[in-house]
Amino acid sequence: MTILADARRVLENGPVCDSCLGRCFADRSFGLTNDERGRSLRVAVALEDDEPYEDESAECWVCEGESQRFDEWAETVADALEGWEFDTYQVGTRTPPLLEENEVLLRESAGLPDDAGELFKSEFNREVGKRVGRLTGTEVDFERPDVLALLNVDPEREDLSSHAVDAQINSAFVYGRYKKLERDIPQTEWPCRECGGSGKQLADSGGEEPCDYCGGSGYLYDESVEELTTPPVLDAMDGEEALFHGAGREDVDALMLGTGRPFVIEVKQPRVRDVDIDALEAEINDFAGGKAEVTDLALATHDMVERVKELDASKTYRMDVAFAADVTDEEFQAAVAELDGATIEQDTPQRVDHRRASLTRTREAYAVSGELEDSRRAELEVHGEGGLYVKELVSGDEDRTTPSLAGLLGVGAEVTALDVLAVEGEDEPFDDPDYLEAEP
Repeated sequence: MTILADARRVLENGPVCDSCLGRCFADRSFGLTNDERGRSLRVAVALEDDEPYEDESAECWVCEGESQRFDEWAETVADALEGWEFDTYQVGTRTPPLLEENEVLLRESAGLPDDAGELFKSEFNREVGKRVGRLTGTEVDFERPDVLALLNVDPEREDLSSHAVDAQINSAFVYGRYKKLERDIPQTEWPCRECGGSGKQLADSGGEEPCDYCGGSGYLYDESVEELTTPPVLDAMDGEEALFHGAGREDVDALMLGTGRPFVIEVKQPRVRDVDIDALEAEINDFAGGKAEVTDLALATHDMVERVKELDASKTYRMDVAFAADVTDEEFQAAVAELDGATIEQDTPQRVDHRRASLTRTREAYAVSGELEDSRRAELEVHGEGGLYVKELVSGDEDRTTPSLAGLLGVGAEVTALDVLAVEGEDEPFDDPDYLEAEP
C-alpha cells in the first residue's frame, strides 16, 4: 500500500480536516505541520483520482473543529496568564473521551495501526504551545516550567473563556545563606507541643483558656529565622505563601556565624519572579533587625530545594567549654590531640532520643583544636563530618559518645555556648551554578 492509498481510505470515512488527516501520517516527512501534511495528501489524492478538491475542515467528525482553533486557544491561554510574570511555560490538554474514541475509529476504519502518526493531544499541546510562546515572548520548558496551562477541550463550547484553561503557577525559589546572630531563635516556627499550636487549652470549667505553656501564642519561641527572612521575599514576589527550607539546622541556643547556613525560600504562586536580588537582600537584613542576616542571595531552581535538604555537609563549630574540675593545659592539649582526626562512635544522644531513632553512628572529627582559658574554661573549635553531635563529643553523654573530651580528661565537661562557623558540602562546592538561575 502507498501513502496515497492509506490517505484515500482515511478520506473515505467521512469529512476529515487536514490536521486530523495529516496526524495519521505524522511520522512521514519532517518539517511539516499536520495541517500542511494533510492538505498535501488531500491535493495529491484529488490529482491522482482526477476528482474535485474539497476542504472538509469545517465539518470534521474526528476533532469536531477543535484543530481549527489553535490560535483562539493560544489567545485564551495568554489571557488566563495575564498578570503572572513568567519566562517558561508548558501546555497540557485534557482530551474529551469522545475525541479519543473518534481517533481510534478513524484508524480502525482506515486499516491503519493503532499507533500510526500521533495523538490529537500531542498535536494540540504543540500547536497551541508554539502560539503561546509567540504571544507571550516566553520559552517552552518540559521539565519544570514557571507556569502550566491545562486546556479543557470541549467541542460543544462555542466561546472560549478563562474557565477553559486551568493555569498552574509553579513556585519561585530564592537561595542564600543565613547567619543567626542571637541565641534562642529556632530556624523555623516551633508550635507549642502542649496545645498543638492553637494557643488554647481546656479550662476546668470546660471552656477554653490561653495555653499556660506558650502563654497563648501557640509557639514556643516568639521569632524564628523563617519569620525574620520570608516576609520580604513573599512581599517582593507577591506570592500566596512562603516556605523555608534549610540545610540542616543548628540548636536553638547556638549562633550561626561565619559563612552562614544554606537555605531556600520557596514562594508559592508568585506574580513576580524577576526581583532585584541585591535590593531584596538588603530589605531582608533590615527586616531582621540584626537578629539574622542573609548573604549570597540568588534566584534558584526547584532542584536547589532537594539539594539543600539532602546536603551532605561538614560543619565547623566554636564552643565555650566548662569543666567540673581543674584541668591543666598539658592535659587539655593531649585530649584535643587525641580527638583531632579521630573516628567517633555515638549512640543517639539522650537529649534527642525521644525524636530520633536509637542508633550507633560513626562520624569523623576532621580537625579539633582549642585553647585553655583557665583551669575550668576552654574554647574549642571542631570541624566535623555531617551528623557529628559536637555537644556530646565534649560531654561524652554518659559514655554514649567515645572518645570524648570529658572521657579523655576524666573530668566532667559541658558546652556552655555554641557557634556554627561554616556549613559546606563534603565533596563539592555547594553553590553550584547549575542549580541557580542563569544570569539574564
